[in-house]
Amino acid sequence: MPNSPADEQRINTIRFLAVDAVQKANSGHPGMPMGAAAMAYALWTRHLRFNPKDPHWLNRDRFVLSAGHGSMLLYALLYLTGYDLTLDDIKQFRQFGSKTPGHPEAERTPGVEATTGPLGQGVGNSVGMAIAEAHLGAVYNRTDQPIVDHFTYCICGDGDLMEGISQEAISLAGHLQLGKLIVLYDDNLVSLAGPTDVTLTDDPVARFDASGWHTQFIDVDHGNDVDTIDQAITVAKNVTDRPSFIAVRTHIGYGSPRQDSYLAHGEALGPENVKKSKEELGWPLQPDFYVPEDALAFYRSIGAKGAELEAQWQAMYANWRTANPDLSGQLERALRGQVPPDLPWPTFTAENGSVATRDAGGTVMNAIAAELPELVGGSADLDPSTKTYLKNCGDFEPGNYAGRNIHYGVREHAMAACTNGIGLHGGLLPFAATFFNFLDYLKPSLRLGCLTQIHSIYVFTHDSVFLGEDGPTHEPIEQLATLRATPNCYVVRPADSLETLEAWKLAVSRKGAPWVLVLTRQKLPFLGVRDAPVGKGAYVLADAEGGTPDLILIATGSEVSLAVEAKKILDAKGVRTRVVSFPCWELFDAQPQSYRDEVLPPAVTARMSIEAGATLGWSRYVGDRGFAFGIDHFGASAPLAAIATAFGFTPENIAQLALEKFALITR
Repeated sequence: MPNSPADEQRINTIRFLAVDAVQKANSGHPGMPMGAAAMAYALWTRHLRFNPKDPHWLNRDRFVLSAGHGSMLLYALLYLTGYDLTLDDIKQFRQFGSKTPGHPEAERTPGVEATTGPLGQGVGNSVGMAIAEAHLGAVYNRTDQPIVDHFTYCICGDGDLMEGISQEAISLAGHLQLGKLIVLYDDNLVSLAGPTDVTLTDDPVARFDASGWHTQFIDVDHGNDVDTIDQAITVAKNVTDRPSFIAVRTHIGYGSPRQDSYLAHGEALGPENVKKSKEELGWPLQPDFYVPEDALAFYRSIGAKGAELEAQWQAMYANWRTANPDLSGQLERALRGQVPPDLPWPTFTAENGSVATRDAGGTVMNAIAAELPELVGGSADLDPSTKTYLKNCGDFEPGNYAGRNIHYGVREHAMAACTNGIGLHGGLLPFAATFFNFLDYLKPSLRLGCLTQIHSIYVFTHDSVFLGEDGPTHEPIEQLATLRATPNCYVVRPADSLETLEAWKLAVSRKGAPWVLVLTRQKLPFLGVRDAPVGKGAYVLADAEGGTPDLILIATGSEVSLAVEAKKILDAKGVRTRVVSFPCWELFDAQPQSYRDEVLPPAVTARMSIEAGATLGWSRYVGDRGFAFGIDHFGASAPLAAIATAFGFTPENIAQLALEKFALITR
């Protein structure tokens, strides 16, 4: 049955806001919004629960546009339904500093739930959001008081499903039976460079079927039929034991001369084609950015209904809060991102502190887990090795969504995208863990976490060539440099159990960025009971005796104890040597210049950094006359001791190098 004239007018309002915005910017992707407008309209006006006046309402439905190149589809809906986005903001599409960037950015634009654009990311984010909803509901809901009870919706395109992350994510979601996750697929048979059959001939519906999803397919004759799409979403919402996938066959660039052509994908239609498109769909040629008053009134009424829905929820929440004061205090604290002031942090001493930093990290996590219930996460099938399993906290799985250990399987990319989704949802502090070398699998997702400033914690163990026999395929070299070059990422490589404890304190309490803890597989010596100001990024661990140092040894992680031993050799030769533990560049760079000069006096130019990884970047700390000692080549398969000797990571070699490089005169 054809759409009503009113529905057609409202759908075309979305289409031509997108067309005009892309044309004005002379940049963007008009085809997807034109083709998917009916699908999005059916979802937003008949199903999605949201309140434009309170974009952070806890129990709102989440909507993720994974096909982020079609951002104008989302911006049009946000403006029309009454979010803090004006028509002038729409006109500033893709302009510097605007609320309408080329791809959606969470927090920049009210109502945007996730930063998407790199394809497949939004699919992974939506799985994470569904995990968060399921967990919070299992923990906090009470009979007749489901305070966390909402759906997560995602619209994706063919590019999302071609990227490997999507298969990781849909496999995980199917396994976890996330029944409140619904993905709609804009199945338009066209990608940026041509028809999809140039590269894609598999059956997406069959893929989701095989992954344990409930699936539906809407054919091309009904791809713009609001009632058909509405019915399919209704069916999906009633399937509670599986996530749902709805493939909707659409026309990219619907109504334009470029309909069904890749030319509609990634560039403005051009003035003549804009004119022809408006004529084809019966839209006024002028003015640009035309919004009929009755269409706007309808959309704003949808937004107003959201306020009513939230008011009803607030009444229920008030009753729940009265009946559950302890739970409500816990939830509200977690939603604010506040940490309990009296977490039971463990103590490390000479008796228990000489352990691998991965073991120290596991000790810290388990010590605070009971008092920090929002700490939820898991590893890529590696928790026995990363030591990140939360004991007595249960596994997140069908039938026990209250469990806090998420078994991601060997799916690093999806794990990190889910971690972003969990963090974006609110109410939880997510962590993820794997071997450091496998950062390469998840870096795109971690990068978006940094861009979006998501408070999350990554635990990377097996942090250097010293993991040994597994060899260069597993031994990280360039990973530290990669992360240090990534904006808004705090990378901490602690030297012993005490620094690991301090690193965890920072990671738990400081919001606004991902924290990366880089930990050892091998046992490290305890460096003594002391004030270990990891929060300052670097500090003097062992100072020179008898005056200003002749030499400063700067090290991170397992190499700090190596520097301490080298200092003993140098001291015996009359070289006054300072050892600086340097766990975090980003924190050190944030300190006042006076503190940085105190740790690294400008007058002392004999400086040597020691790190079992790429030396890139160390010149900023060792200076023009300093020396960066590291590994600018791949590792080897051998026992730890053999690698240390072969690559020169012994106290004797460090001391000798320092003497030679700086021509130090022994006293």
